[in-house]
Amino acid sequence: MKTVGLITEYNPFHIGHSYHIQKTKELTGADFVLAVMSGNFVQRGAPAVMPKHLRTACALRCGVSAVVELPVYYACASAEYFASGAVSLLDSLGCVDAICFGSECGDIEILEEIADILEIEPETYKTALKKGLKKGLSFPAARQQALKYYETVLSAPNNILGIEYLKALKRLNSPMKAYTIPRAGAGYHDTAINRTFCSASAVRANIDHFSKIKTQLPKSCHTIVQNAYRQRFPVVSNDFSLLLKAKLLSETPDSLFRYADVSRELASRISRMQNSFVSLEQFGNLLKTKELTYSRISRVLFHILLGITDQDINGCLAQGNVFYARLLGFREKDASLLKEIKERAKIPLITKLPKEAALKPAGNAMLQADIYAADLYEAVVTEKFHTSFLNERQQQVVKL
Repeated sequence: MKTVGLITEYNPFHIGHSYHIQKTKELTGADFVLAVMSGNFVQRGAPAVMPKHLRTACALRCGVSAVVELPVYYACASAEYFASGAVSLLDSLGCVDAICFGSECGDIEILEEIADILEIEPETYKTALKKGLKKGLSFPAARQQALKYYETVLSAPNNILGIEYLKALKRLNSPMKAYTIPRAGAGYHDTAINRTFCSASAVRANIDHFSKIKTQLPKSCHTIVQNAYRQRFPVVSNDFSLLLKAKLLSETPDSLFRYADVSRELASRISRMQNSFVSLEQFGNLLKTKELTYSRISRVLFHILLGITDQDINGCLAQGNVFYARLLGFREKDASLLKEIKERAKIPLITKLPKEAALKPAGNAMLQADIYAADLYEAVVTEKFHTSFLNERQQQVVKL
């Protein structure tokens, strides 16, 4: 039996994702589709617009066999760490034969070429990269300039993420084979809703108007989404504004420097400007510079809010990247996949949170961070929509 892995956010799940699942099965001939999905916080430095269990239910209805959670340390990180954590998790399961991702170019060979250059980093590339950084370019812009020949490829977000997946596969010496499917429909940042396949950005931008986005959601998910609308979602970054403001009041430049991706200069800037804080998104825009993108700043702000430090990340990288696979949901007809994971995985499959997990210290810290992130998100949901609080230990695995 063949299993293909997908690295996803499904933020939210839409018909473009259904298309990806269908094409993945056709391209790889896989019997099972296993999705590694971000939990309640995502890579662009924001809360997921819908809770993870809702997005899991949609994915299962549309052909995914099982969904496991990408730990928040990686889910809310740079593209390199996001990819490294997700690929490492799939590789550790011992039964995933391939991964398949969407890309703007749809050419695995070109993406492999670029991944080789970035992994080896020849002197010509490093010199060009340094020149760009000295000019004040952001790292992505300097890297794009250093690889001038591949400039068009490196200007597209899904291509960049795909290259990071390929780099991670090489570093792990993983036997998983990589496939890519050309992205169909709107571009990544396109917010127009009148396309055959709109972007997730467009669906999020119109999330308050169900009639507008209805055609972009698979019919099998309509009931799930409608029943949860204004009960469980939408959730946006500014819903966390007061929590972040309170957190910043207790921080100093020295304490801020502990958090992941926070430089000394940025720590001072955050501390110096916090009296101008109005909302999380407004503060992110206030802090951004030519060198620091809004996404980078937003990730930093959520690292501070969630208490994710450089020491946390480095401890995980030093001890093996991932330490468990947390099951969010599965289709009962594909339950044999879970049996295979349990038999072949190098890490435990967690289906129910134990009182004490038998993990390495870094693994326990990672799991506690996941639980805290989920409970904080749930607290915001219940406050916003005046619903009952359900803590992470009470959440049930989604079964279809």
